[in-house]
Amino acid sequence: MRKNHEIDYFIKGEEMQLVEIELDPQETAIAESGAFMYMEQAIEMQTIFGDGSAQRGMMGKLFSAGKRLLTGEGLFMTAFTNQGLGKARVAFASPYPGKIIAFDLMKYNGKMICQKDAFLCAAKGVSVGIEFQKKLGTGLFGGEGFIMQKLEGDGLAFCHAGGYITEKTLLPGEFLRVDTGCIVAYTQEIDYDIQFVGGIKNTIFGGEGLFFATLRGPGKVWLQSLPISRLASRILSYGTTTRKEEGSILGGLGNLLDGDGR
Repeated sequence: MRKNHEIDYFIKGEEMQLVEIELDPQETAIAESGAFMYMEQAIEMQTIFGDGSAQRGMMGKLFSAGKRLLTGEGLFMTAFTNQGLGKARVAFASPYPGKIIAFDLMKYNGKMICQKDAFLCAAKGVSVGIEFQKKLGTGLFGGEGFIMQKLEGDGLAFCHAGGYITEKTLLPGEFLRVDTGCIVAYTQEIDYDIQFVGGIKNTIFGGEGLFFATLRGPGKVWLQSLPISRLASRILSYGTTTRKEEGSILGGLGNLLDGDGR
């Protein structure tokens, strides 16, 4: 029997998705600030300290909220409760193009580890905490993968990711080498580490960074094709760089050769 609230959901859309959650009377969903899209009349919204999970005393709540700051989230979350007599719906939207993934934590032994900006919303009772990678290498060189979020409980939790999402099942001893920013989530059995790319040419000219993550099975891994950090970096480079050939005779030809001719 679940301890967290039981909710039904519908994921809608293609590239810009939303998740519509159907709540029975007195059921509650929690979400990060800024994820809310719309809610029906019977839904009431309330700002809560922490994630709304059962914490022992004020110190427990302060500790839980403080850990959220390390993942770049705020001290407060928003709870949406159905105060009516029938079913009511509330919807949350992903902040950039990509997909929404639903995780039933009961199926994954009550815990899922995800990228620190991936969590979108969940059933009330799901704990949103912090997961430090324990190995020295991940702390020194892990970048995006060093501090991650952990979702604990037995309810539904929803994460969003950029671009296309692929799910990989790793057998015992089987491993993947992955760009740290491309990791969305993985089950708690997965062994996470950082590996040096190696080779002087790869180091100097590779353009892919000096380190990548290794994910070793058994377990499941969810990967995204377009990390928000990669998208932001590309947009920033186009917004702040002045192309030398612009305005010149060869400007149009240069754009054509770059595949940017219109």
